[in-house]
Order: sequence, then structure tokens, then C-alpha cells
Amino acid sequence: MIMDWNGSLIEESQAVVSVYDHGFLYGMGLFETFRTYEGRPFLLDWHLERLQEGCDELDIRYKPDRAALERRIDALLRSNGLHDAYFRLTVTAGPEALGLPAGAYEKPNEVIYVKPLPPVDPALHREGKALQRLVLRRNTPEGAVRLKSLHYMNNLLAKKELRRYPWAAGAEGLFLDGQGHLCEGLVSNLFFARGSRLYTPSVDTGLLPGITRRFILTSAHELGIDVVEGRFGWEQLAEADEAFMTNSIQEIVPVTKLYEETGDCLKLGSGRVGPVTERLQRHYRNSINRVVSEGREWVNE
Repeated sequence: MIMDWNGSLIEESQAVVSVYDHGFLYGMGLFETFRTYEGRPFLLDWHLERLQEGCDELDIRYKPDRAALERRIDALLRSNGLHDAYFRLTVTAGPEALGLPAGAYEKPNEVIYVKPLPPVDPALHREGKALQRLVLRRNTPEGAVRLKSLHYMNNLLAKKELRRYPWAAGAEGLFLDGQGHLCEGLVSNLFFARGSRLYTPSVDTGLLPGITRRFILTSAHELGIDVVEGRFGWEQLAEADEAFMTNSIQEIVPVTKLYEETGDCLKLGSGRVGPVTERLQRHYRNSINRVVSEGREWVNE
């Protein structure tokens, strides 16, 4: 694939990072993943806002240029012969002396990875998938709120655990926090509904405040759906009428089965997409269609 390295298009085999880059040495870096629809990235302003806030917290001197980024995304699509694609924008701290830094990171590196979108079975958004409860707990974030950082060992160990459960092929792993409350998936945020009320774990469980999670919270308010953010147990999820998980690539995916560590399985709700989930799926799709047809970023109205 062709990649973008600090604004230049290069073959992926030519992309290298210094062994003194503090992204490599200490995991000092952040990333955003998003996809395009008819060549247009969705919710890009929110992604860049989160990236900027994280860089400010880490003292990485980086300022995203939205207009330039859109041009670079378009160039990557054309260079790789793709109509739409999965993108990962990574900002590393850049090379510094060995040891903890005394000041700000003045020369960050910026990498834009691209790859084809994964195939999606249309039935997934109707029939849903399973969640596997993990033994491994979600680690506490390094700061007050979890950043989308290059520190990923907790997720990698959880993925390794998930492979130990033969019944959970295709399932998403679900973290609990250190006190046993629902937290988040390996690559997703979690919502569940009782009646017309929506529930989601609060940020103080240590979850990553996802961009699609933010969209759901904003859209629920717009649609008059009551949302409760808090600390909830596995039993409350098991008693839900419906549930779904969110991320920027898979969008809004119903959860229709729950697996415990023993392999015991519980069907959730009707076993298909529920009415609250379906309503939010339609709203998400309509918002994308407006962005594509009107050629502008989505805004809450």
C-alpha cells in the first residue's frame, strides 16, 4: 500500500521510524481511526479535536490541518485505487534523546495508514454478534481520561485471552473495570437499553470516549432518548432488552448474545436488533447520507 509519511506519499516498505522516536521508546503517541463514505471522512472534526486535545496533554506540538488532511486522504484513495477505505492517522512524539523528556516534543511525526475496508455481512447489523466477558480487567488510564494512545498492551493481552474461548469466534471481548463494572469492548464502546431508556458506562470506568459513542450521546438527545451514564454490572446488561456496540469502522452493531468465561451463553433480548438500536442506526445512516450529498461535515442540528 501507499502511505502518507509527514505529507509525502511513499511505499509502505519505505516507511521507517527512528529508534529514538519516543513513540517507539515510550509509547508517546496518539492515533485516530476512521473511514470514508464516497470519499468523505465522517466526523473528522471530532476525531481531530480529540487528537489535538491529547497532543496538548502530552505536550506534543502538533496542529492538525483539516483541509490539508482531506487532500491527503483523497490522494491516498487515488494512489491505492480505493473508492473508500479504513484510515489510521498516527502522531508520534518524534525522536528525542534516550530518557524522559525535559520539555515539549517539538518535531512529531505524522503517519496516515490506509487499507481496504473489511467485508461486512449485511446481516450483522440485523442479527448482531456476541460479547465475551473477559477475565482480564481494563487497566486504569495513565491520566484523568483514557487517550487513544500507542499504549496497547492491555488490549493485546485481552485479544490473546479471547482466543482461548473456542465458542467465542467472531465475538467482541468485553472489559470490566477494576471494580467489576462494565467498561468497554476491545475496540468498541457499549450501550444497552431497558424500555426506551439507554445506558452506557461512564468515562470514570476508564473507557476511551469514542467518537461514535459521542455521536450516539448527541443523537439520543436530539431524538429525545433518555441516556444514563454510570457504573453498571454484568447482571444489568444480561437483563437488558437490547444492546449494541459502537466504533468508527463497524458503526452500530447489535449485541444479541453474551458469553461468560465458562462458555455459558445468554440470548439478549429478542436475539435481533432492537427498536432503540434500529432507530439510532437509521439516524447514523441518514447523517452519513447528508454529509455525502451536501459535501459538508456533520453537525448536530
